Amino acid sequence: MAQERTGIATFKSNPITLIGPKLKAGDSAPDFTVSKNLLEDVSLKDYAGKIKLISVVPSLDTGVCDSQTRRFNEEASTLGDDVIILTVSMDLPFAQARWCGAAGVERVVTLSDHKTSSFGEAYGVLIKEFRLDMRSIFVIDKDDKLTYVEYLSEMTEHPNYEDAVKAVKSLL
Repeated sequence: MAQERTGIATFKSNPITLIGPKLKAGDSAPDFTVSKNLLEDVSLKDYAGKIKLISVVPSLDTGVCDSQTRRFNEEASTLGDDVIILTVSMDLPFAQARWCGAAGVERVVTLSDHKTSSFGEAYGVLIKEFRLDMRSIFVIDKDDKLTYVEYLSEMTEHPNYEDAVKAVKSLL
């Protein structure tokens, strides 16, 4: 049974339970398997040699998640080819593709954790009560070490975009 963490996060001020470990900068980035589309699964090793900013959102079809993903899509154009920005959610790959098309998001790679919640459990962001992934940010260097971790305490709040981008730029 995966570790459950309570009392550290809320949704509209109501406590929620996160499943998995609490990671910190300096830890090795755990592997995961998520869906890139209906027929293709990917893992951490598929992005080997890149600096990875992983933006985790509960669902692209909500206001904060929409804003967060659009913001990192804009930032992607300034970070260069050594950086990949991945957005992980529980949305189905069809919904992710539809949302990206409607939003004009082309620089962020959307990945779906819906099949096995592998990412959510490995990174400690799976919300037990909703089977969604908690809003969070992870920056991983080219050697797959975590260099920046932000777990939000309230699901409806925005992450610290500036600090996340600064963490990526410090690796360039």
